[in-house]
Amino acid sequence: MNNDSNDNVPVLKVQNLGITFGGLKAVDSFSLEIGKSELLGLIGPNGAGKTTVFNLLTGVYQATEGSFYLNGEKMNGKKTHQIVAAGISRTFQNIRLFKKMTVIENVIVSMNMHMSYSLVASILRTKTYWKQEEEVREKAMELLKIVHLEDKAEYVAQNLPYGQQRRLEIARALATGMKLLLLDEPAAGMNPTETAELLEIINVIRDKFKISVLLIEHDMSLVMKICERIQVIDYGVTIASGTPEEIANNQHVIEAYLGKDEEEGAALC
Repeated sequence: MNNDSNDNVPVLKVQNLGITFGGLKAVDSFSLEIGKSELLGLIGPNGAGKTTVFNLLTGVYQATEGSFYLNGEKMNGKKTHQIVAAGISRTFQNIRLFKKMTVIENVIVSMNMHMSYSLVASILRTKTYWKQEEEVREKAMELLKIVHLEDKAEYVAQNLPYGQQRRLEIARALATGMKLLLLDEPAAGMNPTETAELLEIINVIRDKFKISVLLIEHDMSLVMKICERIQVIDYGVTIASGTPEEIANNQHVIEAYLGKDEEEGAALC
């Protein structure tokens, strides 16, 4: 059965997912569903367990309880590269690029799993090899245009300003051909202009590629503007879920944020 063709099957379904470290439950009975082309925000105070959820969904950690599915296919027990191949890709809080490689090389590397020419073809530089290399480069340039980096294609990645490195990381994630994109604090360290540009890019990505997005972000103005639904966790447990308006007026959420960071709490009010 092809689950991709069934619109009733969530792109991501998480059921009672949890993990324990040394007797401490970092994530407890976490559940959510994301539909096709939906953008859902995952928020919570520092240390709430948000990145741990991402690590569970990408195979960095193996859940000690619960399960999760991508288009109906169970992902539990799969290694990170298998999960990426299935269609889940992510960015990180701390930028992870091949710093010494060029911008376009960083994107092309992420497409390697889709290359079909043989080792012999690559050694002999056959017509098949050159054809695919040209196609991949063209696709990489298309992705760089989407994140407004096409004019930086031959720059060494480490020489890009911080905000542009963030956008390059998103292009690399897109290059895997994912069905679900996990964005871990993509606006961290960005100024208001860069954040506004990021918001535009995320919307373009979702509309152009019809992918679903799960977003962790501390910039509440960005979250409230871009997310259709928001789920809030604290101490690894979901405390609220709803529309941005519902979350902004949820007293339990406000108290959770005010207890940890007055500025974050005020941003929800």
